[in-house]
Amino acid sequence: MESTALFTANNVWMMICTALVFFMHLGFSFLEIGLTRQKNTINILFKNFFVITSGLLIYCIGGFNLMYPGFEEGAMGILKFAGFGITAPEGGMTVEYASAGYTWWTDFLFQGMFAATAATIVSGAVAERIKLNSFMLFSIIYVGLVYPIIGSWKWGGGFLDQWGFYDFAGSTLVHSVGGWAALIAVYLLGARIGKFGKDGKPNAIPGHNIPLASAGVLILWLGWFGFNGGSVLSADPELTSLTLVTTCLAAAAGGVSSALFSNIMFKNFDLTMFMNGVLGGLVGITAGADQMSPTDAIFIGVIAGVIIVLGISLIDKLKLDDPVGAIAVHLICGIWGTLAVGIFGAMASIDQFIIQLIGVGIVGAFSCISAVITLFIIKKTIGLRVEEEEELKGLDLSEHGMDAYSDFRLNQH
Repeated sequence: MESTALFTANNVWMMICTALVFFMHLGFSFLEIGLTRQKNTINILFKNFFVITSGLLIYCIGGFNLMYPGFEEGAMGILKFAGFGITAPEGGMTVEYASAGYTWWTDFLFQGMFAATAATIVSGAVAERIKLNSFMLFSIIYVGLVYPIIGSWKWGGGFLDQWGFYDFAGSTLVHSVGGWAALIAVYLLGARIGKFGKDGKPNAIPGHNIPLASAGVLILWLGWFGFNGGSVLSADPELTSLTLVTTCLAAAAGGVSSALFSNIMFKNFDLTMFMNGVLGGLVGITAGADQMSPTDAIFIGVIAGVIIVLGISLIDKLKLDDPVGAIAVHLICGIWGTLAVGIFGAMASIDQFIIQLIGVGIVGAFSCISAVITLFIIKKTIGLRVEEEEELKGLDLSEHGMDAYSDFRLNQH
């Protein structure tokens, strides 16, 4: 009876965490909408709806069995496919499955919510100028093939797991995977019209609804309770509570650090830097949230906040146009968080740092090569970028024939 009650409690916690991760997609939508212009609102919402719906279906059709194929003992652990569709294995609904942490169905749904996040990260970086069909095709390939293959190397028991690489909830496996694709996509797409002047200096293109973006960040922070808390894979009281404490402290430290450092550099208190600092802290702690002390988490968050400011400035200097700061938040802070496992916390050592560095390099290389091939083929066939007239008019009208604010006009430039 006691084991059944614990199994039920664990499974309920995992289902709550699944719902919280699902809720994060609303946060991503709000953040992306708020930091871009109103004439692209419908387009952003459509992309985010497509990512979560198609992502879940693709993960059901083949992604889950590509990510968790069941590598045999002694196998190289690079690539294996367990077949199309999902069918619960014998004992998948019992306490024997996953150490009584959750049922097999809960396992699928929780992981499915993670899968769509990688493409959502790309959506923000390419906002306001990518063709909708091109983005949809890219997200299907990335969520259906690239993300599951990389995930199998660690979470599916593949070669990175065998080497000792550690990524608790996805600083690299989720955030950097999406971040690398965002970097490649931004480079191939080019900047939005008017982003850079003839002298090469960046021009501000302000978002149309900062309060909505702020709500998005707070929703994402709430969702991270499920993202990291659920990655404990049970309702273990000690480990779950520690994970949530380190997650929140890193977020808080990242926000404060970014706000203060941006003020030192630019002589103003930039709310968008504050918000991205919170997200940078969350991404940074994700790889080792269960291995860090509260003090370690604060240090990781503080450094992530500084990285955000420097990273966004670097992106501008490289003449790359990332409307929401996704590359700095998800790619650069994802790399930092993964390496931090070898610097702070229970696993800190030179050997672990080297393993983390190798893992980051391998995942980065595969993500970049996959993104370059996919996006290059799309660019040469159906095209990546909308026409200049369509971009100036706004993607809501040119791609959807709709207006998000039919009786309201503001910041339509």
